Amino acid sequence: MKLEDIRREYLQDGLSEDNLLDCPFKQFEKWLDNAVTANLSDPTAMVVATVDETGQPSQRIVLLKHLDDDGFVFFTNTGSRKAQELKGNNKISLHFPWHTMERQVIVYGEAKPLPTAAVAKYFLSRPKESQLAAWASAQSRPVSSRKVLMETFANMKNKFAKGQIPLPDFWGGYCVVPTKIEFWQGGAHRLHDRFMYQRQADNSWQVTRLNP
Repeated sequence: MKLEDIRREYLQDGLSEDNLLDCPFKQFEKWLDNAVTANLSDPTAMVVATVDETGQPSQRIVLLKHLDDDGFVFFTNTGSRKAQELKGNNKISLHFPWHTMERQVIVYGEAKPLPTAAVAKYFLSRPKESQLAAWASAQSRPVSSRKVLMETFANMKNKFAKGQIPLPDFWGGYCVVPTKIEFWQGGAHRLHDRFMYQRQADNSWQVTRLNP
């Protein structure tokens, strides 16, 4: 089949001004609850987009770990490509692609580093194997083989066999403070419903319908 022939209609639902909540965080929580209830795979998975010093964007999938009125929280190795790019330019975009519900949410904002206490609290809540993996992986940097990676993991397992695994000094987190949040609902004939919440100077939100 030709790629240009692959298409489908979006007929599941619509989105109108009348059923939008005033607060974009509450609207997001509502849609996330819908995604969880619908048993979507990885409903908290989001594409995180950053930009390097040359203007080259890069993307990766990360899991959302917390949401409140401050913003969207995720954690990462501070030596990773995304963390290094955020050091030079903290502008960031998040994309939640809930395909089977014909919905998307796009977040635009700035990434603010989390305090060590918040990072430690999350790190210590992770399964032990995930904690060990954080110690074993020099994220985004070259490794000669999977065998070498697994050997490093085994070494860390032996090193921290007793007691609590400490927080690595290269592990951190970010709160993405949004300036804009777009909600997208698929519509028939490609006439999708799109609404953009934009933060105002007084921290209120202005909502605008966008053309599909």
